[in-house]
Amino acid sequence: MVKRSLRASPSGIQQAKRAFAIKEWTQENLAGEINLKTRQPIWRFFTGQPVDRQVFLSICSILDLDWREISENPPADFPGLGETVGSVSLDSQNIDALVQQVRSQRRDTIQYQCGILQLLDVSRPISLDDIYVDLNILEEIASQQWLEIADLQNLKPSEFDRVGLGAVEQKQIPGIQAVETYSKLRVLGKPGVGKTTFLQHLAIRCNRGEFAAHQVPIFIALRDFAEESRDTGKFSLLSYIRQSFLTAGISNSSVLETLLQAGRVLLLLDGMDEVLSQDATAVLREIRKFSNQYHRNRFVVSCRTAAQRLQLQGFTDVEIAPFTQAQITIFAQKWFLALTQTTARSGQEQAAQFIQKLDLPENWQFRQLVVTPLFLHLACWVFHGQEKFPTKRSEFYKQGLDLLLGQWDEAKGVERDDVYRGFLLPQKLRLLSQLAAVTFEQGQYFFEQRTIEQYISDYLRNLPGVPLEPEELQLESEAMLNAIEAQHGLLTERARGIFSFSYLAFQEYFTARKIVASHNLRALEQTLGGLVSHITDQHWREVFLLTAAMLRSADSLVQLMKQQIDGLVAQDPYLQEFLMWASQKSQTLSSQPKVATSRAFYLALAQTPHTATHFTLASTLDQGMFLDAALDNLLLECAISHSQDFAHANACGEALNNIMVMVLDAGFYKSLQQLRDQLPSPNQNQERFQTWWQTHYSAWIKQLRDTTANYRSIHHSWQFSSEQKQVLQSYYDANQLLVDCLNSNCEVTAAIRQEIETTLLLPQKELEDREWQGE
Repeated sequence: MVKRSLRASPSGIQQAKRAFAIKEWTQENLAGEINLKTRQPIWRFFTGQPVDRQVFLSICSILDLDWREISENPPADFPGLGETVGSVSLDSQNIDALVQQVRSQRRDTIQYQCGILQLLDVSRPISLDDIYVDLNILEEIASQQWLEIADLQNLKPSEFDRVGLGAVEQKQIPGIQAVETYSKLRVLGKPGVGKTTFLQHLAIRCNRGEFAAHQVPIFIALRDFAEESRDTGKFSLLSYIRQSFLTAGISNSSVLETLLQAGRVLLLLDGMDEVLSQDATAVLREIRKFSNQYHRNRFVVSCRTAAQRLQLQGFTDVEIAPFTQAQITIFAQKWFLALTQTTARSGQEQAAQFIQKLDLPENWQFRQLVVTPLFLHLACWVFHGQEKFPTKRSEFYKQGLDLLLGQWDEAKGVERDDVYRGFLLPQKLRLLSQLAAVTFEQGQYFFEQRTIEQYISDYLRNLPGVPLEPEELQLESEAMLNAIEAQHGLLTERARGIFSFSYLAFQEYFTARKIVASHNLRALEQTLGGLVSHITDQHWREVFLLTAAMLRSADSLVQLMKQQIDGLVAQDPYLQEFLMWASQKSQTLSSQPKVATSRAFYLALAQTPHTATHFTLASTLDQGMFLDAALDNLLLECAISHSQDFAHANACGEALNNIMVMVLDAGFYKSLQQLRDQLPSPNQNQERFQTWWQTHYSAWIKQLRDTTANYRSIHHSWQFSSEQKQVLQSYYDANQLLVDCLNSNCEVTAAIRQEIETTLLLPQKELEDREWQGE
């Protein structure tokens, strides 16, 4: 009679502990792998106490151990691997041959299912190998961590999209390693991060014997399984797989059972979130039942992160990490080679140009989005057509949102549950715009679940013909939040109970869209007035640019911006005097670049003297500006104390010689010549040189500064208070924002554009004089 329990021998315990240590699991992990509710049987196993024989065999199987070697006095009458179970032989050598035979018979099936991709907007199929990039995995799920909103609110905009999505400090492991580590794995991720492609890649590699060579890959799209099971009225993975074997010409029904009993199947179940809610319970029940019954096999299930509430007992959850810079580069190289059908060299050159332009400071918003294959493909496609990134980022965002709000599911043939109260796309966009605007206006980049549900309730309550009771309205809001997160990935749970838009760019885009979508001219003027009140807030910069680009006519916006900017400094007489100086100074230039550009140059020179960028700018504009930048730099260099440095004195003399070449004013030339002649000869001995330096150097520097101020009207001692410095910086930044809006391909009439460009950075008196003269 077969013994009902087994115990490990002392030597078996040591062998099992070594195998357990390699897994790097806890006893709870191991208990979960074999579907135990507690870890008590695991503890009993490792302490040599009797354990139910089925549990004992399961533990040994999971740890890849021969149970006979581990057991103390193993019974001779209990069948194990290599012996006969029913009518099926489980001899190891025969099983290996069977695996090879089945893989050979199903090779074309796997290649057809998994080897070809149909990318969005691409008219021909692409080989998986030509485009696939190895993924990384996060073993800690971001949405399961406990954080406070205060921990997240101080992030810079450039850091926002990385929160909980694979920041550098989070440990990442290769995807293949995760599959090798956990025999039951659920891979989570946002839409478009490559979950399906990862499972297809595993199937192809296993099919070639490059991964899990001892197993047969079986790939199942769970939505197809659910649809067929609903039609037949029977949810059975075993029957579904058996039917696929029959299609591949494997008619012996015992083959599948043999492989499953021997643990020789790699079962890849794709798209748990794509199963309709009416089928979800039955599908989950069948996955649990099947994985428990055939636990010796390897299981990988994919699911959107937001649908992780669909629990799978015994499965380990991991999350796909965003692309690293290296992965983005590899993807771009493969993309341009595969989709442009050019030579390898040409593809590499196009990819290098793509990466180079992606790294430009003005394209940092694109860099935040292209950390997923879906958006990286879209960016490559847009760049390929124009050889640059679009100036109107709003168009790129619109294409990305069209993907997430329907086109992505449509392309995959996925039907979702309708929990949007029959909302069409325009209504969904209005809801998302409302949520974005109300949160962004209040500076809420992260918000508690109850807060965003309340905003959804407020929106629904104001819809006509929605007589919802408070409790019903709450349930409706919860369902709608879940849909926005699970179906589209536009809202994401950053930590437990804390949500945000999945990308800051989308929150900014929807906020701008809410402003632009005002229903009449008066309402638009009011919303634009509210927008320009944020002219000095850097967080609103992208909203200004997006709004300007999306308006049919941006005339009113740029005019309101100009009025708001001029008002920043209008009431400070000292700042007005400073602006008057910059204006007058710009009018003295011999050749006129854009007047506003020269005014900006002198404002910057006075605020932040001795900056190398002044040279770069001045050299492209006017010789007078270049002269002023050179004098500014000379004053900085000469102000440095070099009491024993002969070379420094000689360098000052050489610099003066170079500057004098550019001087056209005879009086100024003569004064500089006199100053140069006062410098001691480098041939003097050190004692005389040091005496001159200590006696005359301070007066020489003062004379050089006074001469420069007298002839060139620069290097005045502008004494700004800390508050004035802050106002000036805000004024300068706001003017730069206005210029950026004008240069963003926005629709502004030529007359208004010229008027604004001409009057940038002018003092109030000159603005009033121009208005009085009717200019």
